[in-house]
Amino acid sequence: MRDSAPSPFWRADVHQDRRPRLVARGRITAAVRAWFAARDFIEVETTALQVSPGNETHLHAFATELIGPAGDRSRRYLHTSPEFACKKLLAAGERRLFTLARVWRNREAGPLHHPEFTLLEWYRANAPYEALMDDAAAIIGLAAEAAGVRRFAFRGRACDPFAPFERVTVAEAFQRYAGVDIMASLAANGDADCAKLAADVSAAGIRVADDDAWSDIFSRVIVERVEPALGSPAPSILCEYPIAEAALSRRTADDPRLAERFELYVCGVELANAFGELTDPVEQRARLDSQMDAKQRIYGERYPVDEDFLAALAHMPPASGAALGFDRLVMLATGASRIEEVLWTP
Repeated sequence: MRDSAPSPFWRADVHQDRRPRLVARGRITAAVRAWFAARDFIEVETTALQVSPGNETHLHAFATELIGPAGDRSRRYLHTSPEFACKKLLAAGERRLFTLARVWRNREAGPLHHPEFTLLEWYRANAPYEALMDDAAAIIGLAAEAAGVRRFAFRGRACDPFAPFERVTVAEAFQRYAGVDIMASLAANGDADCAKLAADVSAAGIRVADDDAWSDIFSRVIVERVEPALGSPAPSILCEYPIAEAALSRRTADDPRLAERFELYVCGVELANAFGELTDPVEQRARLDSQMDAKQRIYGERYPVDEDFLAALAHMPPASGAALGFDRLVMLATGASRIEEVLWTP
């Protein structure tokens, strides 16, 4: 028995209803490519089949088996992001690059999630991560222009894609929207105190489970209190994440507890994630191992670390990089309510 009925996207009447958004997607794609080309970025293509799919605790990969000519077998994964490959290209000598990469993430489904989707990733060598904020603002406006709209809307919330971005730190957002001092739970070196955060969050009326780790509590506050308040009436930049929530980014120059990481929100939707990139292979290994230890504890599995990626980090220049959910951007620009509405073949 089939798990579900076939998708009817191929029916002529269904396709005609869907087609205007798909055509708009093409215009947005062309505009984004032209924008990057005009700024001397090179478009790259990264292979999807990898030794490691990425090492974030809560990301789940699709696994497969590579069989050699002699019948030897080895595990491979479809990448959850092209990040490792892009950083290898920075180590190889590229200085400005972007990619529209098809990526795969398991255990994800819903109005904003699809197991196969497109990430727009771009990297600037020798540039501060604030430069990516300016890039993101330009891309948001570009998508609106290509779609022929002056306003984004989603689930009853509206956003002016041409308005100056609101910029708020994680510490400010926790205090403003949850009444929690997140910095009080961080030691001078960035180590997180779970008991302290649990007590403060419980006092603020937010549920905490007995087996929650610090990261679990942090994420719940973000989802329940912070995200709904962001991205309306203007796009929001949520920046300066605790180092415990930024496994691939470097520490800020003025506070070792914090990382050069920001997320972009529009209409309450997380649209992009950006870093001042970590280039210390020793610290990077420790952080990836920590992420996989947490994954083993929570899900009973872990993914290998890409040793070639760590070797390349030693040769990578200082850089900043961003990943933007391209399908979500098209959704917002075309007024779609579900991600399938902007995928040619969902």
